[in-house]
Amino acid sequence: MTKAVPALEAKLPQLKTPLPGPEARRIVKLDERYISPSYTRPYPLVARRGRGAVVEDVDGNLFLDFSAGIAVVATGHCHPEVVQAVQQQAAELLHMSGTDFYYENMITLAQKLEAITPGDFPKRVFYGNSGAEAIECALKLARYATGRKNFIAFQGCFHGRTYGALSLTASKSVQRERFGPFLSGVLHAPYAYPYRCPVGAPPEKCAQACLNFLENVLLKTVSAPEEVAAIIVEPIQGEGGYVVPPDEFLQGLERLCRRHGMLLVMDEVQTGMGRTGRWWACQHPGVTPDILCIAKGIASGLPLGACVARADLMSWPPGAHASTFGGNPVSVAAALTTIRLIEDGLMENARRLGDTILGKLADWPRRHRLVGEVRGRGLMIGLELVRDKKTKEPAREEAKALVEGAFHRGLLLLTCGASTVRLVPPLVIDAEQADCALALLEEALAEIENR
Repeated sequence: MTKAVPALEAKLPQLKTPLPGPEARRIVKLDERYISPSYTRPYPLVARRGRGAVVEDVDGNLFLDFSAGIAVVATGHCHPEVVQAVQQQAAELLHMSGTDFYYENMITLAQKLEAITPGDFPKRVFYGNSGAEAIECALKLARYATGRKNFIAFQGCFHGRTYGALSLTASKSVQRERFGPFLSGVLHAPYAYPYRCPVGAPPEKCAQACLNFLENVLLKTVSAPEEVAAIIVEPIQGEGGYVVPPDEFLQGLERLCRRHGMLLVMDEVQTGMGRTGRWWACQHPGVTPDILCIAKGIASGLPLGACVARADLMSWPPGAHASTFGGNPVSVAAALTTIRLIEDGLMENARRLGDTILGKLADWPRRHRLVGEVRGRGLMIGLELVRDKKTKEPAREEAKALVEGAFHRGLLLLTCGASTVRLVPPLVIDAEQADCALALLEEALAEIENR
């Protein structure tokens, strides 16, 4: 295992003031005056510093972070080895723009990404600053490489908020409302969601039913497969509700792409970097994409995105696509250290503790009237709350209340989908922190159920 990350005053929650504290209230009020109201803040956490899986707010309260900055701080907050790599690189070169000049660590990271991504074939890497930029690259590359115009995305998907990525996104209507028209040629297919199958099939038949709809309806009535450049899919839907599709669904998509010459693009922005106990979630069903999009956990909190593609696909000429800040040397240095730490034990920790947490949550649907389903892989776990086990009516307000109740107990969580609470901690958590999080979560859940 890697070296332990220094904690703050403790590695478990410690609340010193009523929440939010006085300093937090002051800053929230200023935020309301100066910052875009488009941001979503489920509770008034005002962070000051973090170490490992603990965040301290501006009033000195300590929180156990099971959000990881939205799955970003894979190695925990301010891992000392990541901080050291950033400091050393910052003292040598902050920026030169890899789109116009050369520097070696861009190549070193690309070599590493070629080695750890699926597929035993030569690859090339495009660097951006975010997951949305990685998706934008994939869209442009797919059209350029295939000469085709259309794309297939999925109901419930989230790929970002820039215009191309937003054209794919179909998670929540507020994300698209009043922003159209969008990129033409995007079709949305049903995503295999066995708990509430979008085409009404029973759980064991959901994957094949969704595949049949895609092949026999969309590709026969809306767009011929010969006009589809790529299928773009999350191997586990993130914002859509931490939906884990059956392996056969992703395997079927891969077969469909190979049969019709469509490219398979995997959005591993939230699922990648060891979070599911393997480097990439698509490795669980054994699927190999043509293009893989990476961001979030790749640099432990610094902005970096990467689009990794088969080398024969990424053959566009100089000037076809670029990013001034993409592949920033400081972010790349953080990424190289992040990869080493994940290899050295954090990915195995995610697998082991993820299995433990899922095992302890397995009977919650039986024990708790609001818990409809528990699902996930590694340290990417979702609890879907429902008001009725038979109708599966989403418990939207209860999910929000659960997250808020956890916050007031010192546990940071986020929702996703209609009514799913996600557990997405840094990969550095230990068994004691996992047990503490589950205890606080169950306490908050019991309070809501007893109202």
